[in-house]
Parts: sequence; C-alpha cells; structure tokens
Amino acid sequence: MSLRILIVDDARLARQELRTMLAGIPGAECVGEADDVPSAREAIAALGPDLLLLDIQLPSGSGFDVIEGVQPVPAVVFTTAYDQYAVRAFEANALDYLVKPVAPERLRAALARAGEQAPAPSARALLGAEDKVFLREGERCWFVTLGEIQRIVVDGNYARVWFRDQCVLLARSLNALEARLDPSLFFRANRNTLVNLRMVRSVEPSVGEGYVLTLKDGSEVELSRRQARQFREQMAF
Repeated sequence: MSLRILIVDDARLARQELRTMLAGIPGAECVGEADDVPSAREAIAALGPDLLLLDIQLPSGSGFDVIEGVQPVPAVVFTTAYDQYAVRAFEANALDYLVKPVAPERLRAALARAGEQAPAPSARALLGAEDKVFLREGERCWFVTLGEIQRIVVDGNYARVWFRDQCVLLARSLNALEARLDPSLFFRANRNTLVNLRMVRSVEPSVGEGYVLTLKDGSEVELSRRQARQFREQMAF
C-alpha cells in the first residue's frame, strides 16, 4: 500500500537522510518537509499525509504540539535523538518511536506497520468511528479512535471528552466539535451533551416523554422531549 509521508525535523541533514531512506522503500512517497510547528501544521492541512515522521524536539514547540487539534490525525512515527520521550510517545499510542540515527531496517518496519493499519481512503469530510484524533491535557497525550469516545459534555466555554477510563478537557466548543462529527455516530442528547450511539447500553422512558440513556460505562444522559423525538426517528427500524 502506498504511503504519503511528511517529514518534520528542524535539522536539514536529518530530513535529507530520511528522504534518502524513503526513496529506497517501495510504496513510500515523501510529499513534503517541515522544520517547525507552524510549518508542520500548515503542511498537514495542505498535503493530507498518511504518515508523519515527526521529531519531538522542535524550535517552536514539540512534536506533540504539531498534532494537537489535528483531525483526523495521520499515523505518527516519532523520531528523536533522545529516548526520554519514549514512554510518553507510546502512552499517546504512537505507531513507532525511532531513535536517531534512524536505522533503515527500523524505518522499513515502521512503514510496514503503518501500511497495515492505514484506513481505506474516504471522500467524506465528517469524522467517523474509525478516524483517529489526538487529545492532550497538560503532559498527558492520547491517540483515540472516535469510536472509543463515550460522550462529550459542555464544560464552561470548552468541552470535556470521556473515553476508555479517561476524561480530557478540550479548548473547543461543543458546537465546533459537533460540526466535525458524523451525526449517525454522535447524537446531540441535549444542549450540553453529545453521546456516541454505539456506547448506549439501554434506553428508559423519562418524565415529559423524554428518555434516559445508560452508556456502557454506567453513566446516564437525559434526552429532552424534542431530542427524544429526533432520537426515535433516527433510530427507527
């Protein structure tokens, strides 16, 4: 499978070495380079790469800053001259972590793994269950498929996301997040909450012709009367 790869590294020699190695790997196409956080984010938006070869230490921030807020996030292989970031990288579910100087066989293995995990191309703009996003709060980072998210709830001007056994505050509004999500997956239960319909375990009638949804994690979400009507229409057989 062909992989379109963006190299992000502030060292010109390191970028050239990676580009040279990629030229010898079938199916690997280097579509561009970037040397700092702003240029990397611009290149991701413009080029839509399948994979980032991403240095962790950059002049204007870190590799984690590059992918924060990118949706969907490409597959990521971190590259760095230091190994103290390895634990954090794998906690974030990075595809691989390569210590410089990068060995050609390690790069080849990382790309093979990326090819196995790459999703089929999609023309849709909305994010679905298999799309992966990068979430960050403080020093904690995660790559999360949207299907793992249980619910998203308003928290002041921001939104709080529940997934796995974690809860993360995002500096984005619920409306902004809803606009990016597939409505067949995430349903607006009330003015404050989006729920992942795949995470609904049971539905019980509530007062005023509303419903109470119980999610797989045991949490309960109330549907207003108006949203209950829309829920019935959307979920009807």
